[in-house]
Amino acid sequence: MRPVAVTSARSDDLDVREHAQRLGISAVVGSGELASLPGVVTTVDDVADTRDRDHRPSVDVPLADIAAGERDRGRVVVVWGPAGAPGRTTVAANLAWEVARREAAVVLADLDPYGGTVAQQLGILDEVSGLLSASRLAAAGQLDERFASVCRGVGPHLAVVTGLPRADRWREVRPAQVDQLLQSARGQGHVVVDTGFALEDEAGSDFARPARDALTLAALEQADEVVAVGSADPVGLTRLARGLVDLRERTPGVPVRVVVNRMRATIGWSEKEIAGMVEGFSRVAGLHFLPEDRALLDRAAVSGRPVADLGDSALTQGLSALADAVFPALAGAGDGRPRRPRLLPRRGGTRARPRRRGGPSQGAGRTKF
Repeated sequence: MRPVAVTSARSDDLDVREHAQRLGISAVVGSGELASLPGVVTTVDDVADTRDRDHRPSVDVPLADIAAGERDRGRVVVVWGPAGAPGRTTVAANLAWEVARREAAVVLADLDPYGGTVAQQLGILDEVSGLLSASRLAAAGQLDERFASVCRGVGPHLAVVTGLPRADRWREVRPAQVDQLLQSARGQGHVVVDTGFALEDEAGSDFARPARDALTLAALEQADEVVAVGSADPVGLTRLARGLVDLRERTPGVPVRVVVNRMRATIGWSEKEIAGMVEGFSRVAGLHFLPEDRALLDRAAVSGRPVADLGDSALTQGLSALADAVFPALAGAGDGRPRRPRLLPRRGGTRARPRRRGGPSQGAGRTKF
């Protein structure tokens, strides 16, 4: 026997299922399904399917096929960092670009509930938020078949789901819709997610509209690995250390890899000393240092291009090493040379104009999966 929620709405309604899950109820019986209630109460054993098993034929799936299916699914890597702009978006955008340079399909999703900036990082001019479009399609049950319509293509391998156009529009996206978005994206390839900084649940959010930070928490629940970004200064490292403790409580069993960003000699601390500080607060899957290169990042921001597209540098090498560690199966793939994005045609047949060197971007096309 298990608790079952009975509702006058449809049992596959996203809001209904989300509210039931927050109350710890996995089985939902909706309008017109009361006849199945006794069977649901007594025989349901899969939290992802609340139908009566007596009327469904059993199918044996070979273990080899299950293993192959798992290998075909992409990995979800969530890039998180504490307050203070430690460089979450910079790391997320360039990590996704490094994966694309290795000729692997990757989706970069901007799920920052405080306003997304991934589009600006990559020079994408988009009139419609990919996240808001995905949210509406998920609510209508159409996201899987129309997933390509919510993405903007940057080259043949990188697809971007752009973020919120304004910070106050986070209310239009539900955690259950984030779950569907990441599941759909995972089916297309690897997924890199840019999130917000806060990890708190608002009091009473179980009985009201989801809290703002629920988008970040929903992404972390789907993560195969978390990349935690902190700034290499006393304040940034203090925030990172405290955040790692909270992050470990939120993501038990998920590998956490730490990136210390903007490392510079003027700090007065060596990498070994900083490593000792970080490891004193939490066990991590890996520790990486990215050097400060303000001039290169300024050029990248002004031109709307990833740093690897601007030539070789210590920062580019650090990001490449990070990508090899996070996605070891792709290590060494591709020729490793920077490439300019090849813009794909927009819907309707018109082609986006190529970007002028050093100038602002002219937009990006839709990715075709």
